[in-house]
Amino acid sequence: MHARGSLPHSDPGAGWRHTTVLLVEAVSALVIDPDGIYVDGTFGRGGHSRRVLESLSPKGKLVAFDRDPEAVTAAGEGSTRIDDPRFSICHERFALMAERLTALGVARVQGVLLDLGVASPQIDNPARGFSFRGEGPLDMRMDTTRGETAADFLDRADERQIAKVIRDYGEERFAAQIAKALVARRERGLAVRTTRELSQVVAGAVKTREPGQDPATRTFQALRIFVNAELEEIEQGLNAALMLLAPGGRLVVISFHSLEDRIVKTFIGQHSKDVFDRRVPFASPRAMRLRAIARVKPSPAETHANPRSRSAIMRVAERTNVALDGVAA
Repeated sequence: MHARGSLPHSDPGAGWRHTTVLLVEAVSALVIDPDGIYVDGTFGRGGHSRRVLESLSPKGKLVAFDRDPEAVTAAGEGSTRIDDPRFSICHERFALMAERLTALGVARVQGVLLDLGVASPQIDNPARGFSFRGEGPLDMRMDTTRGETAADFLDRADERQIAKVIRDYGEERFAAQIAKALVARRERGLAVRTTRELSQVVAGAVKTREPGQDPATRTFQALRIFVNAELEEIEQGLNAALMLLAPGGRLVVISFHSLEDRIVKTFIGQHSKDVFDRRVPFASPRAMRLRAIARVKPSPAETHANPRSRSAIMRVAERTNVALDGVAA
């Protein structure tokens, strides 16, 4: 189970503690103009946002997005509230950041930060259904106000559909066996509705697993990614960020597994070179729109203090002065 953050910590005011991954490195790469406007597309519990605000001047602004209503509530209430006139938050998917910011009169920003994956407070709360480590309803939605739960999907999908999701999003070699077991249980009138039930079915279908890894790890990851359309969200969000970034603005993305990082790496690579249209050999190439700056991994000290940071990869790119239509920005 890949997650951004740390182990749960009981705190009556703040709930689950969230240790932000690559905090200093991400904000240092992001904030190049203290007077600028910045976007935190994945607010979570606000670790990066708070650090960004510390780095901004009184003229600077930060707009955050999160599709999880609990995260938005945490930003505005109780001990986790951010009381800063330079800060605002939208209950929305980061894929829609360009649309929302345009409606607010913001055409360009100096930086966009995306900390991908599921946050520790989501995983550590059994009621959200993200983890096989606790008993809870098999929900897995990041936005609990809309959409289909993981349990609902498993209750309606056929064996082929279930196997495809588990194989494609979980890279699970036993996907067919797991899907068959899930459908067989459903046909007996025992459709899985809880995290423990799903874990038990997977454990019975997966015969071998890497040392130290729970048999259900890949299946839970796959269902979570599918239910939340996470990979599609990343692609749409990267395009939205590219539309918003001013020349010299920074794109900073932290990924936690290979499926995420592959999309980010490909996107930056595609926009970090001049592209020639082979159908029109004498036409001018589409000029590069991004410049790859860095690829950063957590330090040994960070991974020791926060084991969940081990798989993190941060990629940084800078917007060039070429607009999306090829005209100078």
